[in-house]
Amino acid sequence: MRATTFGESHGVVVGVVVDGVPAGLRLEAEVIQADLDRRRPGRGRFSSPRQEPDAVQILSGVAGGRTLGSPIALMVHNRDARSGDYANLAEVFRPGHADYGYFHKYGLPPQPGGGRASGRETLARVAAGAVCRALLARAGVAVTAYTVQVGPARAARVDPEFARDDPLRCADPAAAGAMAQAVQTAMAEGDSLGGVVEVVASGVPAGLGDPVFAKLDAVLAGAWMSIGGVKGVEIGAGFAVAGRRGSQNNDQMDAEGFVTNHAGGILGGISTGQEIVARLAVKPTPSVSRPQQSQDLWGRPRQIEIKGRHDPCLCPRVAPVAEAMTLLVLADAWLAQRALAGGEPLNLD
Repeated sequence: MRATTFGESHGVVVGVVVDGVPAGLRLEAEVIQADLDRRRPGRGRFSSPRQEPDAVQILSGVAGGRTLGSPIALMVHNRDARSGDYANLAEVFRPGHADYGYFHKYGLPPQPGGGRASGRETLARVAAGAVCRALLARAGVAVTAYTVQVGPARAARVDPEFARDDPLRCADPAAAGAMAQAVQTAMAEGDSLGGVVEVVASGVPAGLGDPVFAKLDAVLAGAWMSIGGVKGVEIGAGFAVAGRRGSQNNDQMDAEGFVTNHAGGILGGISTGQEIVARLAVKPTPSVSRPQQSQDLWGRPRQIEIKGRHDPCLCPRVAPVAEAMTLLVLADAWLAQRALAGGEPLNLD
């Protein structure tokens, strides 16, 4: 399973080519559109006001509502790009953005909206993830993500159904007000907030992943860390294990199976059949309207204020992207394990 994305934030289109999907899978544009709508800007009061319909087109790999086994090309047109918003930043490195690194790697000045480094690129990942979601549903695998922290406000419990409609994807009704107030305060001050997104994959069969260099947790962590704005990943108990004894942290077993899930559903790089649980640390949106110190392409100091349309908190937009990256990795591992085990032909109906 391979996904190759293309397009820039302010280019003509953004898209993805997904290769490795078996032939015969039922797949309609509406299935992909449902996930794109969850990631779409302008979704709520804590989302960028950029108005993009994000209407997906299937260019290849599907006919009569079924996959052909050939590469699936998916494309979305950019309809509401406003490159003029970045005219005053064409020769300046924006603090917290990829501009400086891109300049030294490619020798090009900052691109409008960040170009390939923009969160707009994640649209293509979500489209690819939707294809994998349809495939993994045949195996009983489901993936969901939601916000468990925004700034100082934390969720004490998880209600995925509530998170589905909350503008910040907050998983705790009791914490939603505090999270919203924290973001509103930051917005009023021309600032932004970071947070934590939790990802849960249920129904994952035991045995997925490789035992050494391509451990399932290592590949998942790499996929999650490839999402712009994600600066840390913990799986299962994560950093809390550093303060425990082995007798406390080990997931013991009884006749029914595992009693706890401190390992987050992965041991020795291979899935255990328990839920895979991870949390992603998401940085504050770097585009803020407060004055900031930076430098231009020639190293001269500059003070800038970033205008334009930006999310005050990335968490609600990161959640569907985190799901997509999880789905891509799990679909690849599931297909690889079936091939290794000489599995029966897939029932894709």
